[in-house]
Amino acid sequence: MTSADPALTSTGTLGLSHNMASNLKSAKKLMVVLGKSMIAFLETMIFIIIPRPRKNVAGEIVLITGSGSGLGRFLALKFAHLGSVLVLWDINEEGNEDTCRMVREAGAPRVYAYTCDCSQKENVYRVAEQVKKEVGDVSILINNAGIVTGKSFLDCPDELMEKAFDVNFKAHLWTYKSFLPAMIANEHGHLVCISSLAGLIGVNKLADYCASKFAAFGFAESIFIETMAQKLKGIKTTIVCPFFMKTGMFEGCSTVHPFLLPVLEPEYVADKIVDAILEEKIYLNLPRILSFLMFLKSILPVKVSVLLVDYLGALNVMDGFVDKNKKN
Repeated sequence: MTSADPALTSTGTLGLSHNMASNLKSAKKLMVVLGKSMIAFLETMIFIIIPRPRKNVAGEIVLITGSGSGLGRFLALKFAHLGSVLVLWDINEEGNEDTCRMVREAGAPRVYAYTCDCSQKENVYRVAEQVKKEVGDVSILINNAGIVTGKSFLDCPDELMEKAFDVNFKAHLWTYKSFLPAMIANEHGHLVCISSLAGLIGVNKLADYCASKFAAFGFAESIFIETMAQKLKGIKTTIVCPFFMKTGMFEGCSTVHPFLLPVLEPEYVADKIVDAILEEKIYLNLPRILSFLMFLKSILPVKVSVLLVDYLGALNVMDGFVDKNKKN
């Protein structure tokens, strides 16, 4: 009968000790995660009953792209009433000047209008430098500008699809590159992405628009995760996914069941977006039923999901679309 090798016994003991230490570390980490999760759930339940505290944005420099009409104009007016400094970007100089006048009349302490083609990287960078020199560090960035072609994929010209990506998605890259560094340095900033229901689910005759809005959503969410991973302080994110709005951008589109999915009034959407920013919510789906529909999409069989989409009219929602190439 041979005795065990002392070296092997020692190695085995060390290995066992290491495994036990590793298991204890994992267990401790799991308990911390579970504890923090319970606190987060409790906090959520409390804020369902009690309104979340709202931050003060008086004096904050708020930049809104696509401010010359529609949702962008309503957002500018809401922030004007809150005492924010407004920086308005739009390719439509006349519409943007009208918004500028309305914002001044609404009581904004300062307002600056810039003509900017968000589809052009060089133009975004150039105007961004102007803003930094003439206004200061942007603390709330709202990427709202958008365009839609509304054609079947094979009927959509290449240049229009490229334009949709340039405005609806790529502009977010260039504005973040321009203004995020100062937010990080100041440990203060809020990034707002106006995506869409079309950034959550594919829609007939909106292939390029959906792709661009999916990209915008994914980019904004990735930057949010990046700020968490890098432990960057004071950088907030809000990602907005509304159903169609009465802005003219989707003129002619209708909903089969308005009690479930109503075409939204832009002023109502602007109210909800400003509330979400002030309460520092990360996600905002409008109407709320979108969150439930996304949950159903993740658990239902595909055939059932398609039947539900058909019932809601999403297969034919673009049939009455009037193509005016309007900007949000």
